[in-house]
Amino acid sequence: MIIYLRNTLLISFVLLLTGCGAYFNQPIAPQDARMAEVTNQTRKLKDLPKPLSPIVVGVYNFKDQTGQYKNIENGSTFSTAVTQGATTILIKALEDSKWFRPIERENLNNLLNERNIIRTTRDEYRKSADDPVQRLNPLLFAGILLEGGVISYDTNLMTGGVGARYFGTGGSSQYRQDRITVYLRAISTSTGEVLKTVNVSKTILSQSVDVGIFKYVNFQRLLEVETGFTKNEPTQMAVQEAIELAVHLLILEGIQDKLWTSADGEEKDKELVEEYLIEKQLEESTALYDRKYLKHDFKHAFNVSGGVALVDGDYTSGQLDYMAELGYKYRLIPELSISSRFQIFKLNSTEETNHWWLSESFNVEYNILPHDRLSPFIFAGPEILLFADDSPSLYLQRWDSFFALKFGAGLEYAVSDRVSFVLTGDFNRTFSDKIDNQPGGRRDDFFYTFGFGLNYHFGSKKSKLKTNEHF
Repeated sequence: MIIYLRNTLLISFVLLLTGCGAYFNQPIAPQDARMAEVTNQTRKLKDLPKPLSPIVVGVYNFKDQTGQYKNIENGSTFSTAVTQGATTILIKALEDSKWFRPIERENLNNLLNERNIIRTTRDEYRKSADDPVQRLNPLLFAGILLEGGVISYDTNLMTGGVGARYFGTGGSSQYRQDRITVYLRAISTSTGEVLKTVNVSKTILSQSVDVGIFKYVNFQRLLEVETGFTKNEPTQMAVQEAIELAVHLLILEGIQDKLWTSADGEEKDKELVEEYLIEKQLEESTALYDRKYLKHDFKHAFNVSGGVALVDGDYTSGQLDYMAELGYKYRLIPELSISSRFQIFKLNSTEETNHWWLSESFNVEYNILPHDRLSPFIFAGPEILLFADDSPSLYLQRWDSFFALKFGAGLEYAVSDRVSFVLTGDFNRTFSDKIDNQPGGRRDDFFYTFGFGLNYHFGSKKSKLKTNEHF
């Protein structure tokens, strides 16, 4: 009875999960047509101040220049990976911004043919030859042409996932990230000069989640249940958002270079440019995969840390005890530094055997990701140990010195240009069996230290050069 009840509950639970998954992630009925989605960039374009005078622009062709087709697992397809309607998306973005007056140039022949039909029809159906000729309004000409296109579509820029399964029950999640890149340039029709060029990249995320059970719930009773969903960010929306941001940047950089101005005057233009420069500086300091890029111009760093120390000697009763550290680091190149560490710590072997020690080490440090906000590093170097306790000891006297080698690793997290938190752990290989005040056993004594502290960076020579560049 208990087994039957357990199996019933298990099946009910699985069916509940699959039902929820189907309800929340699967369409259950045809959907009505709806207006196109509005992106965050669309709102930003519409929130821009009005221009002093809208600019007449022409767009002949803003096309997909990648020539890339959709990837499928089996077979081939002639369906393109990027929408071929980028010109229409660009014209809509120009219209939403209110800064431009786009004129028809993509299908100019159709427009000219229609105007010829109007002229011919009016001439044929004039009531008399003396009637005045009804002329068409002249076509607007563009002061600026907008050119460019989608120049890159990178697939599988980042892939990954996670999963677990235990006795036939488990689930997994996978993701894939693609990226498109758009270039847009403004050209003066009077001189042919390229006035401004901007480029924008946008990632496209695809994600799948699945859960399944394959399990014998009773004798000759096999339960098999699967559920899951896949979500793909629409490529068209990614292209739309990239083009809208490109138009936004074109307007702001044009204001910065005084190619055009807003109706609100110079103060508003200055405010827009300052906000744009702050955002641009943040974007330029962000590397690929949306990682914060740090230049590490500072050559020197001072460290203060606190933590614990643990002895590994002849006793089996070693306990964690106090450790404090002061350090200095000189950066040779972003990846490589030399450092000196001064530590005071207590090695606690037993209640009766716990003594204070001093150490001074000189290390070579290698930073694995020197330009990231969170960076792992490793270090190693020689070390001198001094017995700094005046309590009675059988085998040690105050200021006895020993040679050791230090091997360690850590993580550094930069909270600002000058300040970073650091977490370290190191293994200290001594060449003496007296460290725990108990010579014996088959090997020398070791000890470990673990610390958490603060780094302060200073002494940048490059910063002075950069300051002078602005004058």
